[in-house]
Amino acid sequence: MANQLLYPRTTSKRRTESLDGVWGFSFDPKSVGKDEKWFNGLNEPLQMPVPASFNDFFTDKESRDYTGDFWYEKDFYVPEEWKDFDLDLRFAAVTHRATVYVNGVELKFHEGGFQPFNVNINDVVKFNEPNHVAVLVNNELSRTSLPAGMTKTLASGRKISKPYFDFFNYAGIQRSVVLVATPKESIVDYTLSYTLQGKDALVHYDVKTTGDHAVKVKLKTACGKVVAEGTGKNGTLTVHDAKLWNVLDAYLYTIVLTIEDNDKVIDEYLEKVGIRTVSVKGNRVYINDKPVYLKGFGKHEDSIINGRGFSLNTIKRDFELMKWVGANSFRTSHYPYAEEIYQLADEYGIVVIDEVAAVGMMESLMNALDAAMASRGPQKTFFEHPEVQETTIKNHLTAVEELIQRDKNHACVCFWSLLNEPDTLNEAAVDYFKKVFDKAHEVDVQKRPRSFAHLMTSTPGKCLCTHLADVVFLNRYYGWYVLGGSDISDAEVAFRKEMEAWEKDGRPVIFTEYGADTKAGVHKLPTVMFSEEYQWEYLEMQHRVFDDFDCVCGEQMWNFADFQTTEGIMRVDGNKKGLFTRDRQPKYAAYKVRERWTNLPLDYKSK
Repeated sequence: MANQLLYPRTTSKRRTESLDGVWGFSFDPKSVGKDEKWFNGLNEPLQMPVPASFNDFFTDKESRDYTGDFWYEKDFYVPEEWKDFDLDLRFAAVTHRATVYVNGVELKFHEGGFQPFNVNINDVVKFNEPNHVAVLVNNELSRTSLPAGMTKTLASGRKISKPYFDFFNYAGIQRSVVLVATPKESIVDYTLSYTLQGKDALVHYDVKTTGDHAVKVKLKTACGKVVAEGTGKNGTLTVHDAKLWNVLDAYLYTIVLTIEDNDKVIDEYLEKVGIRTVSVKGNRVYINDKPVYLKGFGKHEDSIINGRGFSLNTIKRDFELMKWVGANSFRTSHYPYAEEIYQLADEYGIVVIDEVAAVGMMESLMNALDAAMASRGPQKTFFEHPEVQETTIKNHLTAVEELIQRDKNHACVCFWSLLNEPDTLNEAAVDYFKKVFDKAHEVDVQKRPRSFAHLMTSTPGKCLCTHLADVVFLNRYYGWYVLGGSDISDAEVAFRKEMEAWEKDGRPVIFTEYGADTKAGVHKLPTVMFSEEYQWEYLEMQHRVFDDFDCVCGEQMWNFADFQTTEGIMRVDGNKKGLFTRDRQPKYAAYKVRERWTNLPLDYKSK
């Protein structure tokens, strides 16, 4: 089946059954499982919750840090009344690569740990009796993986992950698994784009199906009233006096797609959608032809015990905290998030910068120390490696296509971030970047603005890839990694000097990272680095600079909440730049940021 990226929904013609719960689990450090046919059943498996990262359940270090092959298994039933359906197991995310077996038969391999994939089981399924699914997972890092890193083998023979990125390499079946039953002739994809005409809106649609029967499209209000309808696999709906999806003022319609044979409905799929446009004019970003100023965060899918595993409870708390602090946006740093997060962002009216898992494309094993210190410059040239130009680029282009196919219809998704803090000072990066940017433009019908998060060394006149970006995303740490502590006054001078150059560039600038590590409960008078008072002193200086440059149209601080990282001298049990603690409680600066953001108008600087 080709509908692997449609969110699984039960409708009048579709059925879904969750396979979330307790699965069998086994480590396979010697990679013998395939030869020994573990796919037929694991020997004395552990019990493992799904969805979740496996790492933080364990109390021994070898299990928590395990790198290599590992297995999941579960039995499930398929009712006989589903025998005329197409049957698929849909995995929302398995990190970083997975091979799926059902009833002992290998059916699917998928590379990439943050995108969904489907496994069709029609040829092997048994009805009204147990079926066995086994998943061989591997979480090793390399230059060709997204995210990038390396895998080291210790003297004992044990493998450990060495990320080129500054967050923990959580792994496992980290999002839900669903058994999906769809009609043999079904809707497999749809794409929307919008044109505003005064008070009216044109909704352009394109629907893909597996057959030739007619497609009908209806758009309904929140109250269920049909406001527009059309027939055909592609066309345009006219919505009179349209209610638009606006920032922090979201309105969602429901689109209903049906395949019909005369009066008989063959398939039905429905989803909430918002009508809005995104554009860039001069040094401003416009949503629905109105200038917007973004306030928010870089985030992580990271929570205590769950790791990077899906947790609807944590997600709900995060959105309420964003609402409280006055945020209107976030970036999915540094990978695509669970689909339910975008659904909530649609509902809340939160703008999302949607990021590909292209992080670690600057070789550093010091938890970003090398990458952050502008005075040192790049230590290695990532894009010069032959495997990067041959294999990584293929994985990257696939990831871009999967990201846009999955998230293209979300009103909240207004930008694509195609890489985070890559090495852009070598010519080898230019052609690589162009391929990635061209792919995003090719597959996105809405032509949303594209960019990448600029490392501190990627400055005007030195960065060789900035010209490809529609909007400039900057990660800047003047006052922390550069000229921190008592040097903060000099940090402001240096910061302003760089910003003078970006002002002349003429494009909008959104700060996608700025922050200072802060240990909750540490108070110092006068301020010192890592204290709660210094975090606000740092943020206050950053905001002062933002306010003085007209090109700045967004500020997303790093980070929303403290998060786990690999062990290292740069981090004390994780990255502590959160405005909130890892258990989602405010630090001192949260109240100050709330005061600023709740008083900044959406059209700040536009008058």
